[in-house]
Amino acid sequence: MESMVTELFGSMVFNESVMKARLPKETFRQLMKTIKGGEKLDPTVATVVANAMKDWAIEKGATHFTHWFQPLTGITAEKHDSFISPTKDGNVIMEFSGKELVQGEPDASSFPSGGLRATFEARGYTAWDPTSFAFIKDGTLCIPTAFCSYTGEALDKKTPLLRSMEAINRQALRVLKLFGNSDVSSVKTTVGPEQEYFLVDKSVYDKREDLIFTGRTLFGAKSPKGQELEDHYFGMIKPRVQAFMKDLNKELWKLGILAKTEHNEVAPAQHELAPIFSTTNIACDHNQLMMELMRKTASKHGMVCLLHEKPFDGVNGSGKHNNWSISTDTGKNLLDPGETPSQNAQFLLFLAAIIKAVDEYQDLLRISVASAGNDHRLGANEAPPAIISIFLGDELSEILDCLESGKPYGKHAKEKMEIGVSVLPDFNKDATDRNRTSPFAFTGNKFEFRMLGSQDSIACANIMINTAVSQVLGEFADQLEKSSDFQKDLQALILKTIREHKRIIFNGNGYDDSWVQEAEKRGLYNLRSTPDALDHLLDEKNLKAFKAQKIFSESEIRSRYEIQNENYCKIIHIEAMTMIDMTRKQILPAAATFAKSLAETVSVMGSVCKDCDTSYEGGTLKSVSGLTKAIYEAVGKLESDLDGIPLDIGKQGHFFHDVVLADMESLRASVDALEVISPKDVWPLPSYGDLLFSVR
Repeated sequence: MESMVTELFGSMVFNESVMKARLPKETFRQLMKTIKGGEKLDPTVATVVANAMKDWAIEKGATHFTHWFQPLTGITAEKHDSFISPTKDGNVIMEFSGKELVQGEPDASSFPSGGLRATFEARGYTAWDPTSFAFIKDGTLCIPTAFCSYTGEALDKKTPLLRSMEAINRQALRVLKLFGNSDVSSVKTTVGPEQEYFLVDKSVYDKREDLIFTGRTLFGAKSPKGQELEDHYFGMIKPRVQAFMKDLNKELWKLGILAKTEHNEVAPAQHELAPIFSTTNIACDHNQLMMELMRKTASKHGMVCLLHEKPFDGVNGSGKHNNWSISTDTGKNLLDPGETPSQNAQFLLFLAAIIKAVDEYQDLLRISVASAGNDHRLGANEAPPAIISIFLGDELSEILDCLESGKPYGKHAKEKMEIGVSVLPDFNKDATDRNRTSPFAFTGNKFEFRMLGSQDSIACANIMINTAVSQVLGEFADQLEKSSDFQKDLQALILKTIREHKRIIFNGNGYDDSWVQEAEKRGLYNLRSTPDALDHLLDEKNLKAFKAQKIFSESEIRSRYEIQNENYCKIIHIEAMTMIDMTRKQILPAAATFAKSLAETVSVMGSVCKDCDTSYEGGTLKSVSGLTKAIYEAVGKLESDLDGIPLDIGKQGHFFHDVVLADMESLRASVDALEVISPKDVWPLPSYGDLLFSVR
């Protein structure tokens, strides 16, 4: 088994070991300078690499190649071209040039651009990202690329992510050199994104128009059994799900994706898959592939993988935990406190920078996870609230308190865990507990950003984190580089930062109602919805940070504002239209059929029953008639309000949130109440029980 896994892992990836074996030594050396040192790629190197890559891919059965990129749709895109080139004698040869490797030209007009490109301005470019290895998927050589317009603006999520990684490298190196780290030549952020998802049987899914069109159930009464017993969490994995996970792991391992941990999550039919840490842009590529392969593999097993943040009302939704850290090329994790964190000035400075960054740019972190789907999840009992805060744990919090007060810190000896069973081995307690309610929690040597939605690209969150931290590190470097007494000014800077930004630190229960009032007193944002959050994207301080760190131009960030706002409105509009369609074509006809059956029974009973209204049939008929009337009126109001969408893009999001979603909730309430009293053979939709327990 061990040899099978090791042989399988990375077998479809043109990785470093493959390149070393297939490229001339000098070409390999120059390519590694680009990949690891960030040096500009020599065109002659690209030509040699392209030929070796083509030969390897053909040996693996590939016939086509594609520039695989991540446009602002949130998913990946690819246009396949074959390796075939015609010869003069009417035959073909297999070719792939350095130019084809480095640059592609897809049509940019049909991808979201937020006004950066007009429809008639179609030209766009994809550019090879050599830091992310090429791979073979479905018989096609996939080359990870960035995507930009004819005029150079970023039209994707990868370009600004790479820019943000360069920014944090640039600013972190400035700080590290002040501490005498002359051997460090690069700093990279790393990420391990945990992925949650649901699995339902395809035969049941196919009967739900709402799941097909929107990814979530727009109607559905609560199942008699949900997650109340908490018996699904870490429970035995069902054989059918285990078979899916086994096949999924194989496909992921072939692509070099470090899939590590898999288990049942809290809600019925919910599961989680976690990888080992990777460099941020590679982790982003891998997570996009993971979501794609989850869907494909589920289909092979007669199931559907649901990645919507809240596919079922009343049970936990799905998110992603973005475990973020920052390390040097010499192997030093800059967020590792060491044995004596109170005496580790370098760690404390980076910690202070992150605290300040999260406080000053809490709106950007909230915006990075804002979506129509995630709005249903944030603040519920499985996700952090919409208020950004940092959890540090007792030890780090006490260290910062001592620094602020000037008191000496008495380091606590590691506490032994007392379990009360003599045969079990002793082990040390961690310095910090885990806080499931914290959006941004320190977990030993990394920060866990827990607010991401399950179908989000992790690029957005990491762009914002990297931008905020880069901006603050740059400010710190500006101050300390001018210092005549480094140690004194360093201590003063750490202390000043803690005092000015400690409001963002909260180690308590984020679900408690008192935290909302406390956060308001502290002056923290509580941006409950996507429109509320997006209102802050174009704030002057945010534009200044994006420009200073060279992440986005003003036109690029304004385009993101328009795209995200438009996407939010379109999603809710599709959901509303789906509800109308289901109500008029399925719900109301079913209600009429049930009412007719009841009325006929009551009519027959009338000749022998003096008080039919108090019978099951009579009482239910009254309820069905009342609910049918409420449904008919609610769907009419929803249709009417959809005719009043404002033209102003800035007002549309608030209209959909305040008016359309409220109409949808009202309609759903009546439909769900009708489902509760309707016979199963009359109700036109599979129930929550059918869906959540469909995979046996």
